[in-house]
Amino acid sequence: METKTHWQEVYKTKDSTEVSWFQENPELSLQFIERTGVDNSGQVIDVGGGASTLVDNLLDRGYQNITVLDISGAALQVAQARLGSKAKAVTWLEADITQVQLPYQFYDVWHDRAVFHFLTRGADRQKYVEAVRHSVKAGGHVIVATFGVDGPSRCSSLEVVRYNPDSLHDEFGDNFDLVHSTSESHETPFGTEQKFIYCYCRKA
Repeated sequence: METKTHWQEVYKTKDSTEVSWFQENPELSLQFIERTGVDNSGQVIDVGGGASTLVDNLLDRGYQNITVLDISGAALQVAQARLGSKAKAVTWLEADITQVQLPYQFYDVWHDRAVFHFLTRGADRQKYVEAVRHSVKAGGHVIVATFGVDGPSRCSSLEVVRYNPDSLHDEFGDNFDLVHSTSESHETPFGTEQKFIYCYCRKA
């Protein structure tokens, strides 16, 4: 099954609150974004944001320039329906992050919780990193969360790659300075535990 078809099926057959990665309050993501010091007019992109509530929280905090990118149009529609008229304030991109052409040095903050670990092919990871290099401003902020080395080896019936902070930073290379990292024990909606790591880097 193609990646897009897979994620379309997930969001057409499950409520967004029933998927394992659902967070009602994405506190760590918000803390890292606020830690960047980027003001509310900065350009923020949430990669794989789909039906995530992060966009709701950013709007509530006054962020004015938010882009949500996801490969699944069905996931984006969930968020748009939830936001109602507020959805008009957001830029929505239905795209594969390994194929999309994003604007050059445009984003102040790049956020991704749980897309990167689904990229099991080295070539796809390279395309992802190239997209970051191309579209994030010099001195911009990159926040990526993945399953930790003690996290699950599969998610949503797909293989994943697990990381520690050093191995995740190594994927991005010397053009990115690792500022901070932390771990998270995420409790899924059905009561199991998933181990994540978060890395916050600055682009040189």
